[in-house]
Amino acid sequence: MVAVAAVAGLRFLTDRYDRTVSREQLLDPAARQDDTDLGGPLNYLLVGSDRRPGDTNPAQRSDSILIVHVPAGLRRAYLISVPRDLLVDIPPGGNGYGGGQDKINAAYEHGGGGQGGARLLSATLSRLTGLRFDGAALVDFAGFRTVIDLLGGVRMCVDTEVRSIHTGAVFTPGCHQMDGRQALDYVRQRYDLPGGDYDRQHHQQQLLRAMLDRAGQTNLRGNPVKLDQVLRAVGGSLTVDTNGVPLEELLLAVRDLPADGLVGVQVPSFPQTIDEVSYVVLDNGGNGLFTALRDERVAGWAAANARWISTL
Repeated sequence: MVAVAAVAGLRFLTDRYDRTVSREQLLDPAARQDDTDLGGPLNYLLVGSDRRPGDTNPAQRSDSILIVHVPAGLRRAYLISVPRDLLVDIPPGGNGYGGGQDKINAAYEHGGGGQGGARLLSATLSRLTGLRFDGAALVDFAGFRTVIDLLGGVRMCVDTEVRSIHTGAVFTPGCHQMDGRQALDYVRQRYDLPGGDYDRQHHQQQLLRAMLDRAGQTNLRGNPVKLDQVLRAVGGSLTVDTNGVPLEELLLAVRDLPADGLVGVQVPSFPQTIDEVSYVVLDNGGNGLFTALRDERVAGWAAANARWISTL
């Protein structure tokens, strides 16, 4: 009876959450997995922006691009941050874009932002990596401020002092409890950091881990009211494409993924100036990362490429 009640409660909350999430076809047909197997491996595309996903203004670029790779067994997830300035071949898009070389975050703009932008970005990434995706989400990171505040803030560890170019606030080395405004401000910084945008990518990965840690610490499952508030706030910050998989089934499949099972990965690459424009270019074609993703050998690749792996 307890198990039945738990499942019934989860379905009730999932239904409420499901109604708050916007749904769109975010994946280009060429980038979409034909049939998602929830036993894994799974590959999801997360596109973050400071603007709401429903904003149709075409003059916008994706602020954050992550590939989430979950190997079979669903006990680990690799958060692969794609450099926003990575030089790539962008295919023609439905917004009248004829295709060409550009920074990868421009694909979202060339596609018209929103659904069209996500489709062109997914097609670009699929061409680059050889992956097909099991789903995608447009994430309003600014909207996550409410989620973080509902969780009571998150603990973020600052490794290098940095002054915010947005607020002037100074983040000093050490671990600090941050509210939503502070945490989101911190993870947007990249100037005056030793690793520049690579450090920003790492900090965004850290924030996702910190949010999962905090969710576990606050015992959300034992507080249905708080859980409902958090789920609805998360749902209001997302536009999703689950590739036809019911959201309830997806949540059930990944519910036991531990927070310490998250691994941060950076794409092997380096900065380069081309015709007086700053880009990031792949290091030796990505140093085998994309092949490892396709062949389900990421754990071995990570062990052999510690330089590009970060502890979250």
